[in-house]
Amino acid sequence: MSHKRKPSGWNDVSQWYDGWVGKDGSHFHQKLAIPAVLNSLELNIETQIIDIGCGTGVLAPYLVDIGAEYTGVDISSKLIKKARRYHNNLGRFIVGDARNLGASTKSSDYDIAIFLLSIQDMNPLSKVIWSTSQVVRSGGKIVMLMTHPCFRIPRQSGWGYEQSKKLQYRRIDRYLTPLNIPMKQHKRGTTISFHRPLSTYINTLAQHGFVVNKLDEIRTYQSGANKAEQRAYDEIPIFMLIRAVKS
Repeated sequence: MSHKRKPSGWNDVSQWYDGWVGKDGSHFHQKLAIPAVLNSLELNIETQIIDIGCGTGVLAPYLVDIGAEYTGVDISSKLIKKARRYHNNLGRFIVGDARNLGASTKSSDYDIAIFLLSIQDMNPLSKVIWSTSQVVRSGGKIVMLMTHPCFRIPRQSGWGYEQSKKLQYRRIDRYLTPLNIPMKQHKRGTTISFHRPLSTYINTLAQHGFVVNKLDEIRTYQSGANKAEQRAYDEIPIFMLIRAVKS
């Protein structure tokens, strides 16, 4: 008799992920992603927050510090173990599947659900958003911070340079077609990035009762960049944030 293996998310690459993100987050987490999320939250004391795909729990200290009640959820038991070790007593961390949050958390009254650089690692999107809608109260919010789906498509986009105009530009090879893209092969596994066009995110949120009320596009910077590079970094965003309210 065979038994279907339970999904384990990034268990196989947890050591690599921890080395990259660790307790406090990568450079991009600290300088760009986390500040963008915090600026979008409109928090009150005792706001109930669920961090979906929380990894090592890098958001927990920021949210608890301003009085929020924090719950981190990740399907990887190994990452949850690291999060508990790094952020003991900063809320709770539970192993759970984003496609069925009701099985791991009994609450249906979260004020805010956050996806910090995690939504593009989850599939199918419709099931994840439906599951989130079941644990967020009416009038609550969903906040998704992701690599920009229009400009940052793994293996289907990149930088180019036009010498005659001294112009650095962003090359886009494919965009509208949803793609399951294997990322860098690690010693113990390969992660998958699920590319979707912007319209898929907006329409899926609408289908499950969420109304978008904020969209931010976050640009990056690079020390030592020349004039063409800096202009490109100023104009072509690296991240996108979507905030939506449950009707």
